[in-house]
Amino acid sequence: MDMSKMGAFLQTLRKEQGLTQEQLGEKLRISSKTISRWETGTYMPPVEMLLALSELYGVSMNELVAGERLTPEELPAKAEENLASVMKENDAFHLEERKNYWQEKWLTDHRWSIALLVGVFTAASLLYFSIDKVEPVVLIALLSIGLAIFLRNRRDAYVEHHLYDDKLDD
Repeated sequence: MDMSKMGAFLQTLRKEQGLTQEQLGEKLRISSKTISRWETGTYMPPVEMLLALSELYGVSMNELVAGERLTPEELPAKAEENLASVMKENDAFHLEERKNYWQEKWLTDHRWSIALLVGVFTAASLLYFSIDKVEPVVLIALLSIGLAIFLRNRRDAYVEHHLYDDKLDD
């Protein structure tokens, strides 16, 4: 999929309708900056916006994604090509990269919580070897394990929430 070609086509269609980016943004209830990103090929419009644009411009979503008007004969082949392109962009490797990105981001954002966990665990270990009473040490160790499980679950929830976002930065 050629994002630049698609963007240029979106710009051409907008101008054919006599709309500015600001006017189109008002119609779609989005910012003109987003329209600009689509037209420069920086971002691809989400499916619901592609649908709105296809209705507004009177072209198919496949024509929007292809970046050109298509004849009825060309449409089936282009539709298959567009589908294959979208599926390729969302393959498992791409998904794994995104998962790693969000795991690293979470780790960076929560480094102090992790440092606290390591400190508590270290203190519990030192106490275990320095005092005769085992009960407080066991309690601290159990709390450390509970905190570790809690942090892991929070990280997994954070990653899952962000994994399917369309863009990493918006």
